[in-house]
Formats: sequence, structure tokens, C-alpha cells
Amino acid sequence: MGINEPLNRKLRMALVGGGQGSFIGRVHSIAACLDNRAVLTAGALSSNPERAKSSAPDYGIDDARAYTSYQQLIESELALPEDQRIDFISIATPNHVHFEVAQAAVKAGFNVVCDKPMTYDLAQAEQLLETVQNSDVVFALTHNYTGYPLVRQARAMVLGGELGEINAIRSQYIQGWLRDSIETDDQKQAAWRTDPTKSGAAGAFGDIGTHAYNLGRFMTGLLPEQISCHLKTYVPGRRLDDYGTAVIRYENGALGTVTASQISHGRHCGLEIEIDGTKGSLTWRQENPNEMSFRRNGKAHQILVPPPEPEYLDRMGAGVCRLPAGHPEAFLEAFANIYIGAFDDMVKRAAGQPFDRRDSIYTNCHDGVEGMYFIQQCVASSGQDAAWVPLRHEAARR
Repeated sequence: MGINEPLNRKLRMALVGGGQGSFIGRVHSIAACLDNRAVLTAGALSSNPERAKSSAPDYGIDDARAYTSYQQLIESELALPEDQRIDFISIATPNHVHFEVAQAAVKAGFNVVCDKPMTYDLAQAEQLLETVQNSDVVFALTHNYTGYPLVRQARAMVLGGELGEINAIRSQYIQGWLRDSIETDDQKQAAWRTDPTKSGAAGAFGDIGTHAYNLGRFMTGLLPEQISCHLKTYVPGRRLDDYGTAVIRYENGALGTVTASQISHGRHCGLEIEIDGTKGSLTWRQENPNEMSFRRNGKAHQILVPPPEPEYLDRMGAGVCRLPAGHPEAFLEAFANIYIGAFDDMVKRAAGQPFDRRDSIYTNCHDGVEGMYFIQQCVASSGQDAAWVPLRHEAARR
């Protein structure tokens, strides 16, 4: 079978952002190319022209296609013959740049893979969704934790009724790297994430709280109704929240909690979720991603593990495993699973075949709008002493 059949070639990738000092840009490039279905061909790696050019050799990008701005990238690639130009643009910039790049890329007809949160604010997200809906492009959003095999297994189990009616969702993302005011020491990642002009209206809740919330939505498909949130800034002088907790009421009567911290000593990437149903409960932890516990009263607790060999794994979980049992699959592989889902649809688009842009297995523009609404409503609720505010957006999907 050819690569990306019936195209029988690799998809050509352009990266915007990801220059020297970037973390997530390198992750995007590795994940996109992990399964040999894409090749990084072009880039506008920094808003600084000199850094954009000097970063290109780090990625093996030819100097002729190392652009000094995303505008130059789009214009120059459109001028190339169709069999040479890029197929998609990956956006790995700070939040405040996402919208302008994504909007321009979609209008130019390029597929987009965008880092989360999707935009700077809700108004931009809603405008971008409208632009995507008026196009035929593939738009993927890298809520990468939804790509883990056992997260997808959990979704299959919940939607298949194995847990019964869902009563409660408890999710949290606990870190400690911003315990001190490292943004004042020009630490690049901390500087823009704590700057409201670049990060947006929320700090920890926008950066990692959105992951915890999205994970519960993805695993259960439950639609939210209301949220009560309290955000807190503990480090003196910091302009955005570094801790917060929220309670969510779901449409079926279930309750959910989301907690996010970036000031907890000794914690790294503590994304964890528990789901309670009338027939059973699940627990999954990102730092031990290849085990998920399934508990039912009166029965022995089960520890579910990937990859495909166990017969109890649904195709949704087993289908995104790459390695034999005992070889851990983790962050980069999960990130790559977002890409391969998007690649499947990019190939369909190129072949003139239909694909579902609303209910894709990978997170998409609808999830991006909901994520921005989540941030907006958390900030609004916290500003009203944790008052209950609406959380159901018309763009939300199961």
C-alpha cells in the first residue's frame, strides 16, 4: 500500500513558529513525521527574520523555503506549482498569533494543524470556525492527550455503555514549574504564558485547565450546561492565574470538577481523570499512560493496558497503537495520532472524497471554539465570586 494512498506520496508540511528556544514546534515536527506520512518542507519559524532563517537548518528546511514571515510563506507557496507546494501548515506560536495565521492559511486553501488554545479569545475562535466552515480545508487542533490509546479506549467504553450512566468526572492538571516568578528572568516559555497580551484572559486555566476539561468532554461525550470557577494568582506580581478550580454541571445531571495548578512543588505533568458511572469507574493518569484502571463493585479491579494484543481493547484504542506489548507509547505518539487522523482527511480532501469535519476523531475547530468559551466563562465566573454561568456553546459536539 502506497504512502497516503491514493496520493502515493508524503504530505508536505510547513511550520509556523518553532524557532530556536521553542518546545512545541519541535514536538509538532516529530509527531507529524513519525509515521512517514509527511515531510517538513517549509517554515516561517520566528517573527524575527534573522531567527527564522537561522532556525531552518535545525529542521533541515532548505534556505529557499525558510521564510521570514507567515505572509511570505503563504504567498510564495501559492506561487509554486501544485505538485510542489505545501499541503498543510502547522501553527506552533504563542496564542495571540494563532488566529491571524490560521485565518490566512484557511483562506488560502491550506489545511491547518493548530496548537491549543485555538485563538486569543472567543470572538476570534467563532470567526475562525465560520471561515473553516465556508472552506473545504481540514482543520485539526492539537489537544494531543486525546490521542493516547487508553484515552480512546475509555471513550469507546463510555459511549458503549460499559460504565452505565455517567455521574461524575474529576479531572486535574497539576504542575509546579511556575512556583517562582521565572518570567521575570526572561524564561521564554514562562514569559509569554504569563503575559495577558500573548496568552489571553487566563494563565494556568487557559494553558492546562483546557486540557483537563477537554479530556473529560472527549472521554464521555457529555455536554456541559453551567460552570462555577474560582481562579487565583499566588505568585506576587503575576498578571494571570496560576491556580484554579471549577465545578461543572452536565446536561445529564452529572457533576464535574477541573483543577489546574502551576505552583505545586515537585509536580510535572500531572494530568489525571476519574470517571464514575452507575456500572463502573475509570481512572487514567498521563504520567503513567499505559495503564487504566476499571473498577466495579464486587468484581476484581482490572488494569487495562495497550497495545492491540489484549482482546478487551476496542478498535478505537487498539487502532492507534504502534508497538508490541511492554514498549511504552506516550506523548509523542499521542501527538502523532492527532496528525494521522488529520492526514486521513487531508488525503480524502485531495482525492475529492467527503469527510466529517465536525465529528472527527481528532479535535477540531469546534473543540477550539468550546475551549475558548470555557476560558471566557471561567474568567467571568471567577470575576463574580464563582457565580454559576452558562457553559453550553452552540458549536459544542459530542
